[in-house]
Amino acid sequence: MKKNAKMTVFCLVVGLFLFASTQAQEPPIKYPVTKKADQVDDYFGTKVADPYRWLEDMNSPETRQWINDQVEVTGKYLSSIEFRPQLKARFTELWNYEKYSDPSKEGEYYIFSKNDGLQEHDVVYMQKGLEGKPEVLLDPNTFSADSSISLTEVSFSKDQDYLAYGISRGGSDWQEFQVMKVKTREKMSDHIQWVKFSSPSWYRDGFFYSRYDEPPKDADKLKIKVQDQEIYYHKIGTPQAEDKLIFQDPGNPQRIYSGSTTVDEKYLLIAAFEGASDYNLVYYKNLEKDSPVTLVIDKPIGHFIFVDETGGKFLFVTDYEAPNYKLVLIDPQKPQKEYWETIIPESSDKMDYVSYVAGRLIAPYLKDANTKVSVFDVKGKKLYDVQLPGLGTARGFYGKRKDNEVFYTFSSFTSPPAIYRYNIKENRSELFRKANVKFNPEAYETWQVFYESKDKTRVPLFIVHKKGLQMNGQNPTMLYGYGGFNAAIRPGFRITIIPLLDNGGVYAAACLRGGDEYGEKWHRAGMLEKKQNVFDDFIAAAEYLVRTGYTNPQKLAIMGSSNGGLLVGAVMNQRPDLFKVAIPDVGVMDMLRFHKFTIGWAWVGEYGSSDNPEQFKFLYPYSPLHNIKAGVEYPATLVNTADHDDRVFPAHSFKYIATLQEKYQGKNPVLIRIETQVGHGAGTATSKAIQLYTDFYSFMFYNMNIKPKF
Repeated sequence: MKKNAKMTVFCLVVGLFLFASTQAQEPPIKYPVTKKADQVDDYFGTKVADPYRWLEDMNSPETRQWINDQVEVTGKYLSSIEFRPQLKARFTELWNYEKYSDPSKEGEYYIFSKNDGLQEHDVVYMQKGLEGKPEVLLDPNTFSADSSISLTEVSFSKDQDYLAYGISRGGSDWQEFQVMKVKTREKMSDHIQWVKFSSPSWYRDGFFYSRYDEPPKDADKLKIKVQDQEIYYHKIGTPQAEDKLIFQDPGNPQRIYSGSTTVDEKYLLIAAFEGASDYNLVYYKNLEKDSPVTLVIDKPIGHFIFVDETGGKFLFVTDYEAPNYKLVLIDPQKPQKEYWETIIPESSDKMDYVSYVAGRLIAPYLKDANTKVSVFDVKGKKLYDVQLPGLGTARGFYGKRKDNEVFYTFSSFTSPPAIYRYNIKENRSELFRKANVKFNPEAYETWQVFYESKDKTRVPLFIVHKKGLQMNGQNPTMLYGYGGFNAAIRPGFRITIIPLLDNGGVYAAACLRGGDEYGEKWHRAGMLEKKQNVFDDFIAAAEYLVRTGYTNPQKLAIMGSSNGGLLVGAVMNQRPDLFKVAIPDVGVMDMLRFHKFTIGWAWVGEYGSSDNPEQFKFLYPYSPLHNIKAGVEYPATLVNTADHDDRVFPAHSFKYIATLQEKYQGKNPVLIRIETQVGHGAGTATSKAIQLYTDFYSFMFYNMNIKPKF
């Protein structure tokens, strides 16, 4: 070895030693002092302390001061990470590419959204034909000076004369609907408020929508428990006070109603859900005859997802007696099960959804979490499969019945999004647009492996890294999971993992039970009293990564959002020795009180309720908040939440981190990051998203004693 080469190696080793030594010698973090109250609840004879319940009052001066103190401590810690600005610059560079949505057809115009690269929000365009000049239709970047107002819904009237669109302030689930004339871009006086979990569904010169009553003036609208949703009809050009009540059910205050009109505007279909994971009822109303709202599916026997109407009968994708779903045709005049007609039967792969376009039924499926697509005629005869570019995720295939083409976007972990134009009758795809990301996809590879969980269940795991990775057990690894609410982990493109991969890292995503990868059986194997299966699956994925030489516990991080934040909180309690870093993002951490805030009651079907003595028995043993113990060496933990999150109320994270800071006495940092003017994630401005992932990965690299290169 030449002298200068030896010196280079020596300097590198010394540099890494100094980097690690600097961290080891840092003074302990002085966390804010969080007062404790004498709050104790009795759950069927079990006394449970809740000393930080006062943090549930987001607007009290004490809570605001506590938030400010935590923000200051976390900000100081993150700002001290020397490579954080370089990592942010790298994320900014990667993010800066044109992003398009699939086009949709509205009359003679194509509608799509586009982001030039670093715009805070995507802009909606309309273009006459495929060769026309794109014109700005809606630019959410003009909605507010601080980019805190985002676009949530875009819905055209059947004649394309009007556009109803939704906005969210600060990322809240509360929406406001407004209306504009399409040709002139004139914003009308219509202003619909107190909408959640609803889209406008056009009928003649107005639209149906679902709303709640206006909260009391003194209520915290981001915390208040919402119930008694109703469906109204709004006529264009009139005040909301004159909207006509179409449907309500005071006897079932916790049902959520989703209305949609058929293409010919003859019918209104209403899906009624008791909770996020419960089976739904279906109602319909004959709009031509102005008939009463009538039940089609009168008992919660399965999921029924409306597809389209044909000849006065309704097409539904359902898992009734078909855990992998099937397509059925139901006559509302004879809705009994014996009269149902199965159009596309259940298969060994999970049916994702169905589109009815050009006289064809297009059915995407999930096969081991990858997309495959089949096309059928209207009688259910299979015609052909769509040839996709490879293993990955294809989304789209939506269109109107008269269209001859649809668009879909294909991506995988290492393939940036590419939009394809698909000719249905010819079964031919052609590349329409391709993202130009500043990285080389050929430098990376993705593996799908299968491992055994604790009970020997076979679980899929995606593993992504640079080609030529050494299996020496020293690679920094991020393991991601969700495991709930029928949500599948799919192999789509993630710009945020590239800096990890470029620094010899591994990204792994586990397809846990509770998700949708293998249909309703897979989902139900990870809910209620079987929720521990999800945690066992995730722990087994981590053990697999260690056992096979990808990494070791000192180089392994875990991350999950929402229900995935619950996952991270639970497994770091159960196996703190297995992880170096934990990032529970907007997580459900208090399993005894989640149902008392905002829309939390809708998750009782998934989790259970502490109000039920039998369900309390399985909730309490894994609740992240209630299972933090003193004397345990916990991973370095960065909790993340946002002040406008009215899906998972921020107090979950507040109480969790207060408890962790109280009980954990080790050297690893346990911090909370609290974002402002952001909600549960949807509609987050680009700059805030870049900063979020900068902080996540800075925290991870720093606590693994890794100084990344850029």
